[in-house]
Amino acid sequence: MTGKLSPAICGIDTLTTLVVADWKDISGEIPACITSLSSLRILDLIGNKFSGEIPSEIGRLNRLTVLNLADNTLAGKIPPSITELTSLKHLDLSNNLLTGEIPKNFGNLAMLSRALLNRNQLTGSIPVSISKIYRLADLDLSVNRLTGSVPYELGKMPVLSVLNLDSNSLKGLIPESLLSNGGMGILNLSRNGFEGSIPDVFGSHSYFMALDLSYNNLKGRVPTSLASAKYIGHLDLSHNHLCGSIPVGEPFDHLEASSFGFNDCLCGNPLKTC
Repeated sequence: MTGKLSPAICGIDTLTTLVVADWKDISGEIPACITSLSSLRILDLIGNKFSGEIPSEIGRLNRLTVLNLADNTLAGKIPPSITELTSLKHLDLSNNLLTGEIPKNFGNLAMLSRALLNRNQLTGSIPVSISKIYRLADLDLSVNRLTGSVPYELGKMPVLSVLNLDSNSLKGLIPESLLSNGGMGILNLSRNGFEGSIPDVFGSHSYFMALDLSYNNLKGRVPTSLASAKYIGHLDLSHNHLCGSIPVGEPFDHLEASSFGFNDCLCGNPLKTC
């Protein structure tokens, strides 16, 4: 189906749900007047060809619980007013052309459980205020142009279980808190510029469905405490500068050589013997 979203829809002032999802060829700009729909709780425009910018007064939709604008060609900055959506639980702006920084007071979105901002052109650093979002379980900032270090506070978030920061320009040390957080199930920090050693803070509480630290500048040894992890489904430490023997233990039994390849001088199963 082709066409545009008519501003006439703004006349339906009792509208609570607007879903124009995956129609593929709906184009044009999102009508600015849509922010006058004060009863709107769900705005889902995923998978179309919407262009232009996110309406600057999007924050007026104070009853909104779902905002999904993913898979379009939206450009410009994330409007500062988006942080006024204090009822928002699901935010998906992924796979657009958004630029600029993530609003510093992003942490005002206190009800948020999922924040997907991946595959844009966002710059600047990760706001520390994100760590204030108590209910946040899934944060994806991957495939952007983010710089700086990862706030230590992210690893102290009580519900966060999925954190994807891969394919940015992040640097510095990997915060110990991210790896010692027993609730963290998927952690992807690959394709950045992280330095130093991998914190040796794993234990019986560690349960990673996926842990990807590949394509960084990490040095030193593979942490011996990894061997005591309760479970590691997928591990990728390849393309770093790690050295020494790979620890022996149950979490390593099913891993292949590709998990450790392209390092400086790693040895031991599943690589060559030391």
